[in-house]
Amino acid sequence: MEFQQNLLNYISDALIATNETISIAESVTSGLFQLAFSQMPNASMFYKGGITAYTLDQKVKLLNVDYDEGNSCDCVSEEIAETMALSVAKLFDTDWSIAVTGYANPMRSSTYKIFSYYSFAYKGEIILSKKLELHPKTQALGAQQYYTEFILGCFKSEINKLLILK
Repeated sequence: MEFQQNLLNYISDALIATNETISIAESVTSGLFQLAFSQMPNASMFYKGGITAYTLDQKVKLLNVDYDEGNSCDCVSEEIAETMALSVAKLFDTDWSIAVTGYANPMRSSTYKIFSYYSFAYKGEIILSKKLELHPKTQALGAQQYYTEFILGCFKSEINKLLILK
């Protein structure tokens, strides 16, 4: 799989320039974010690691998701993404974190829709949470790739905002 190299380079350069670190918590993308960050130049200078937690039990155990809350929404909600983002940042002791949870296939529990929620945390606070919806006929791998690229683009925008303020 190939990612937009200019996007990867930009994120890498920005995190190195600000001397900040990042970690990832993902489910629906099944490790694609971790793969993307591992492809960035000098990744070991800012990327501390990530967790792919696919099941409710693992999200509860590793990412402090409340069992009842996760069970009530199949672990797919804005609140779950935010909990995942805050928890992975704390676990890896990073400035930034990205979390994503959702559906790559239409399922009964998703009312046969394909969507995800993603959240960015910065220095212990959620700075962005959004829902991303795709056409229900999108193939699973295409959905996972789209989520990854789109959210990386959004992350670039958040880094830009921060750099402008500094």
